[in-house]
Amino acid sequence: MTDTIDTGVAPSGTGCRDCDDAGGWWVHLRRCAACGQVGCCDSSPSQHASAHAATAGHPVAMSFEPDEDWFWDYSTQQFMDGPALREPTSRPADQPAPGPAGRVPADWRQRIH
Repeated sequence: MTDTIDTGVAPSGTGCRDCDDAGGWWVHLRRCAACGQVGCCDSSPSQHASAHAATAGHPVAMSFEPDEDWFWDYSTQQFMDGPALREPTSRPADQPAPGPAGRVPADWRQRIH
């Protein structure tokens, strides 16, 4: 699966672009290893990262959380090893999880998958 990873592509932003466009929120973030799109994890209400993997045919994502460097292969549903990706490799450390600040509902724990 490492042939679907582009180490030179930058992340699309500091948060889930689809959640930002819709005014939504996320629990954690994942970064597509092929194109850099940052999406929300499968615990998040909208599950944009896995939706991107399915529609774009980009099966590998890396955690986009501080101090995490693991990869996930959506096609095999397994963790995998991967190369170092272009910086930044996580959301800003001062950005909360869940996030973004100001959009996370008080009852967020009842809304996650």
